[in-house]
Amino acid sequence: MIEPHAPAPPAPPPPGPAPSSGGPPSFGGSTGLPVRPGTGRFLVLAGAFFCAACGLVYELELVALASYLMGDSVTQASVVLSVMVFAMGVGSLAAKRLRRHAAIGFGLIEATLALIGGCSAMVLYAVFAWTGDWGGVWAYGPRCLLVVFSLVMGLLIGAEVPLLMELIQRIRRQDAGGAVADLFAADYVGALVGGLAFPFLLLPMLGQLTGALLTGAVNAVVGGGLVFWLFRRDLTPRGRWLLLVANLAVLGLLASLTALVGDFERAARRAVYDGDVRVALQSGEQEVVLTGGTHGRPPKLFLDGRLRAGGHDEHPYHEALVRPAMAGPHARVLILGGGDGLAAREVLRHPGVERVDVVAPAPEIVRLARGDPALARLNARVFDDPRVRVSTADAFCRLRRTPKAAYDVVIEDLPDPGHTASTKLYAQEFYGLARRALAPGGRLVVHAGPVSSRPRVFWTVESTIRAAGLRTVPYRVADRASGSSGTAGRTVHDWGFVLAARTTPVLGLDPRAPRPRTLTPESLTAAVRDADRTRIPRLPPSTLVHPRYTG
Repeated sequence: MIEPHAPAPPAPPPPGPAPSSGGPPSFGGSTGLPVRPGTGRFLVLAGAFFCAACGLVYELELVALASYLMGDSVTQASVVLSVMVFAMGVGSLAAKRLRRHAAIGFGLIEATLALIGGCSAMVLYAVFAWTGDWGGVWAYGPRCLLVVFSLVMGLLIGAEVPLLMELIQRIRRQDAGGAVADLFAADYVGALVGGLAFPFLLLPMLGQLTGALLTGAVNAVVGGGLVFWLFRRDLTPRGRWLLLVANLAVLGLLASLTALVGDFERAARRAVYDGDVRVALQSGEQEVVLTGGTHGRPPKLFLDGRLRAGGHDEHPYHEALVRPAMAGPHARVLILGGGDGLAAREVLRHPGVERVDVVAPAPEIVRLARGDPALARLNARVFDDPRVRVSTADAFCRLRRTPKAAYDVVIEDLPDPGHTASTKLYAQEFYGLARRALAPGGRLVVHAGPVSSRPRVFWTVESTIRAAGLRTVPYRVADRASGSSGTAGRTVHDWGFVLAARTTPVLGLDPRAPRPRTLTPESLTAAVRDADRTRIPRLPPSTLVHPRYTG
């Protein structure tokens, strides 16, 4: 008798990881692709590249605008980057729930990110322009808004990589390590391109607002196009319509805002600068705005929203800065900053001046001071005087090239040390270079910011100058005028100055010069007393490797 055959054993499973129960469906390859798997995989990596570039542009845009509006770029960069990195981790975890719907999830996330990232700069600037001074109830408004944008964008950016990983595995299953390496390589290279494009292409050519809006449009086109074309078989009819409407709405809004950027900027400037903007231009990464000068209104020169020259308080400030430093040898004078010509005007009122070297950080400011009739009248056309020589250079580099004992007076007319770009110009190393440039009997004078609102910064400047081997006399001059002297719309109530020399200088005025409008020997004596009442002793000096003005 023939025995029946025993049942054949089951075939062994194909090599590779076994699908886990309860997880997203496993794809050995997508049969509905409109292209070959290799091409599809390349397109997903290209999408990761562009999305990473856009994400980094959003981060840098927030840092740049927040630094411009609020100052202290170190703090703003720390807030944005730390919050965004944290939120990216949370977003990656949250994206695990969307893996089953990776295509529609990725498309909607990119549309949302394009909308929020593209509009973030315009929203921040609008709040700044139409709320005026961020004080009182708005004291924490800017940073709260900055944190909200950073948090939301970080969540969305963090969700991109897990969903892209799922999509690339649907095209062609590969080992997890290889897929992660490919995807992260595309992501990091995209971040490099976005990081370089922002300062060298988007910011100088398009500006902050248009650059952010254009980045959002690219983000929406790449995200929506990748899903619609490559993974359209994974979308339900309802999902297709939802994604189509969302992307068209986002692109339409971004296009409309781009068309209105010019009108928006003009309206915002009128709100910030009291509706009297005559000149507005971009000097590198710095916004230069000139207001007034007509109908009896004095001209005002703003750099990045902060008043640097002009206004009703112009004469008290420049007299207090220059006149005490000139009460001694003053044949050769170096002015660091002062591209508006107003400090040089006060210098030239003293007999015996033979040479004035002005080191301006931006040539556009000097051109305005030369060519604008109102500003030229205000500075008494000092740049036409043959004794005045102007150069455009970094003040620190300029001092390093200055020979020993080259000047009798060094005047530091620079932005406040609280702005990170200026911190190195208030460091012990900088004052050491200034000390070397001073001739015997020479004097250094430094504008160290408002004393009443920032006494610690003021006395840190004074301590830093002393650490460089100079003797100091700090003094505080009250601003009794009605004009603002800080951020547009904000009134600064005093100025702090430090007069320094190798031996303790005497605070006084040159009797041979014309009498100042506002200063007297008695007021200078009172200015020393006023400053000393705010003294904070034993503050450590600020150095290049340990700046103490941020925070």
